[in-house]
Amino acid sequence: MNNNHPSKVSFREKFQYYFENTMSAGPMNLIKWLALFSLFSVMILGVVIVIFGISSSPESNDGLGFVEGAWQSLMATLDSGTMGGDEGWAFRMVRFAATLIGIFLISILIGAISSAIDEKLDELKQGRSKVQEKNHTLILGWSEKIFSIISELVLANENQKRSCIVVLSEKNKTEAEEEIRSKVSDFKRTKIVVRHGSPLDATDIAIVNPNEAKSILVLSPDQDNADIHVIKTVLGLTRSKKRKEGFLNIIAEIKNENNMEAADLVGNNEALFIRSDDIISRITAQTCLQSGLSVVYSELLRFEGDEIYFKEEPYMVGKTYKELLFQYEDSTVIGVITSKEEALINPPMHYVIQSGDQVIAISEDDDTIILNGKAGYDASAKNVGKAMTETSKLTHSLVLGWNDNGAKIIQELDNYVSKGSGLKIVADLSDDDIANIETMHGQISNMELTYMKGEISDKKTLESLNVGNYSNIIVLSYKYLEVQESDAKTLICLLHLRNICEQFDKNFNIVTEMLDLKNRELGVVAKADDFIVGDNLISLLLSQLSENRTLKKVYDELFKSEGSEIYLKPASRYIQTGLEVDFYNIVANAAALNETAIGYRYTAMSDDMDQNFGVKINPNKTSKVTFSADDFVIVLSED
Repeated sequence: MNNNHPSKVSFREKFQYYFENTMSAGPMNLIKWLALFSLFSVMILGVVIVIFGISSSPESNDGLGFVEGAWQSLMATLDSGTMGGDEGWAFRMVRFAATLIGIFLISILIGAISSAIDEKLDELKQGRSKVQEKNHTLILGWSEKIFSIISELVLANENQKRSCIVVLSEKNKTEAEEEIRSKVSDFKRTKIVVRHGSPLDATDIAIVNPNEAKSILVLSPDQDNADIHVIKTVLGLTRSKKRKEGFLNIIAEIKNENNMEAADLVGNNEALFIRSDDIISRITAQTCLQSGLSVVYSELLRFEGDEIYFKEEPYMVGKTYKELLFQYEDSTVIGVITSKEEALINPPMHYVIQSGDQVIAISEDDDTIILNGKAGYDASAKNVGKAMTETSKLTHSLVLGWNDNGAKIIQELDNYVSKGSGLKIVADLSDDDIANIETMHGQISNMELTYMKGEISDKKTLESLNVGNYSNIIVLSYKYLEVQESDAKTLICLLHLRNICEQFDKNFNIVTEMLDLKNRELGVVAKADDFIVGDNLISLLLSQLSENRTLKKVYDELFKSEGSEIYLKPASRYIQTGLEVDFYNIVANAAALNETAIGYRYTAMSDDMDQNFGVKINPNKTSKVTFSADDFVIVLSED
C-alpha cells in the first residue's frame, strides 16, 4: 500500500533548515548566531561554577555565584590574558574552557567582519550604491565617444562651482574609471561618478537618479542593432512608473533613419534624437567641395573658444537684420530664432526684428553678447573686391575606401554638383558592396558613377587612376578593421597621394575620414586638407545639445543642402587683396551680397595645427586684416 502522505519533518531538520537560511543571509546573521552561542556558553559555565561550588581562590571556601561565575567566564572568553593569575585547578579548568570557546568565537567573528568588509568593498567597486547628486549630466551607455563628451562637458562646466557627470554602463566600474582618467587629463571643477549597470534595466537606471539630472545623454553602443538599445533605454526613461512629472531632457543618437519613427514615438516629445550617420555624411559631402570646412564645424561645436548662443534684444525690435550685424564688436550674428521658435540662418537683410525674437550669435560666452558695435557704421559697400560670377560646380570626384556611410555621402554630394559631374569608387569591395553601389545609379541624378576593386594603400593602384584628373578626393575608413589598422591604411594612402601630387605637380582637395582623433596629427604630416573624425564630431554635437537643445534647430539648418550654409569663398570677392581693412568692412561687403561673414581662413596657415589650420571664427570687427589672393572669407550664404 502506497503512502501518499508526506513524511513528517523532524525538529532537527526544521532547525537545520532555519539555521542554513539565516547563515546564508549574510555576515550580520553569523554575528547574531555567535552572540547567542557566546551567551549560551557563558551561562552554561556559570551554572557549572554554581553546581560544583567553584571559587576563584583555594583559600576561599565560598563558591562564586552565578552572576560572578558568568562574568568571569565572559572575561576569559573575550581576553585569554585574564586567566594568567587564576588559582585552583577547578576554576582554571572552567576558565580554560571559556578561553577555548573565546578563541573559537573570536576567530569566527574576525573572519565574519573581514568578509563583511570585503563584501562591502566589492559592492563599492561594482558601483551599485545610489547616486545622491542633483542637477548632474547623466550619460547612459559606453562607447569611444564618451571621452570626448566628458572632455567637452568639463570645459562647459568650468565656470560653475559645483558640477557632476554621472556615467552608467555595463563596463566594470574600476576599469571605466581608469579609462576615463587615462584619456581625460583634467577634470577641473567637475566630479565624475561611475556606476555599473545596464541602461536597459529600470532598477539600474534608478541608481543614477535620472529624475534629478539636468540632461541625459544616451550613447549608441559599438555593436549591431545599436539603435534598438538606444530606443529601449529612452523608452525605459520616458515610460517609467518612477519618473518625475516634469520634463526629462534626453539627448540620444540614432544611426539608421529607418528607426527614427519608432524613436520619436518612445521619445514622448522629451527625447531629442540626432542621426549621426546622416550628419557625418552631409559634413563630408560639403567639405569635399570646400577645403577647411571641417575645421569650421569643429570650431563651432567645441566648448573651447567661441560658441553659438541666443539672446533676446528688445532694443533691436523694429530694426533690420542688416543693421543687427553691426551692433556687436566681439560677437558675430548669424541669424534669428523667431518667437515661433523657427531658426532663420542668414535671413534676408531686410528682415525686421520682431518682439520675442532671439539673436543667434557666435560669442565667447553668453554674457559677452553686448551691444558695443558701430551702430552707425556705413554699410554701403566700399573697398569692394573683384566682381565674381559663381563658377560651375561641375566636379570629378574620387572615393578611395568604402564603408556603410559611402552611399549616403554620394547622395549628399549629388545635391551640390552640376549635372554631368563624375564620381569613381576604388576600394576593396565585397559582392554586397558592389550590389549596393549598383542600386545607387537610380538614386543620383547629377553624377555618373563608376567603380573598381583596388587596394587604396598600394601606390601602383593610385598611380594607375591618374588622380590628378580629379578635383576632389574622399578617403573613407574601413570600419570592419580595428581602429588603428584602419587609420594606418588611410595614412599610407594619404602619403602616397601627396607623393603623387608633388611628383606630377598636381593639386587636389583631399577629405579624409579618421576613426581616432589622435591620428589626426599624423595626418597633418601627410598634408590632407580636411579630416572628418565622425565620433569626435558627434560627441561635440551631443555635448552642445545637452547644454542647449535649441541648438539643434540651428545645426539642422546649417547641415542641410537647402537654405543658407557655411561657405569658404575667395577673399577677393569681398575686398581688394593686399589692402588692410577692419572686419566691419568685410561684414558690410558680404551683407551687400546677402551673405553673413563669420570669419576667414589664411591659406598659408592651412597646415599649422597651432594656428587652427588658418581658420578664425568670430574675429573682433575692429581688428585689421590683410588678405592674399589665396585666402578665404567664411560666410553664410544660400549658394
